[in-house]
Amino acid sequence: MQTQQVNNSLTKTKSHAFGKDTYLIGRDQYGDPVWLEAASWDCSWYWGFGYMEVYTNKLNPSAARDINSHSHWSGFVGKQDNGEYHRHINQTLTESVLTESESWKLSDLMASFYTLKEAAAIVDRGGSHLSTPDNQAAITDKEMAERINKVLLPALFEEVYKILTP
Repeated sequence: MQTQQVNNSLTKTKSHAFGKDTYLIGRDQYGDPVWLEAASWDCSWYWGFGYMEVYTNKLNPSAARDINSHSHWSGFVGKQDNGEYHRHINQTLTESVLTESESWKLSDLMASFYTLKEAAAIVDRGGSHLSTPDNQAAITDKEMAERINKVLLPALFEEVYKILTP
């Protein structure tokens, strides 16, 4: 595994763009500031989160007219195009607002978000919908889905915001 030394010269910054809070994470390989958008309850049934944005006004998202680049957390952490595997965000960025410890904590929270989001969808629908299960009711648990979506995930988001807030 190759690792790179990340420059931690950036300071934590919270801004607002297009109706959502946004948090500076660091700079990508092109030198563009990358911002994590706050969570949103979308389409009345799932959490939208993990959206990594580069805005037209790169250092001031609140004055941006558009988004230059939209990607997902999972594109920054995990298997990369070059075959390397990055376990935390500081392995991908050239500059970061996070210490090494914060980078690991944030990556753990993000992995937990994706797992809980999928679990909520499975217990809400009664399966993964790759086929029609014979006993869909056996894994349907609306109360569990509600607890994940209304209690566990919002608590997880607060932990993410604590790490990223100046």
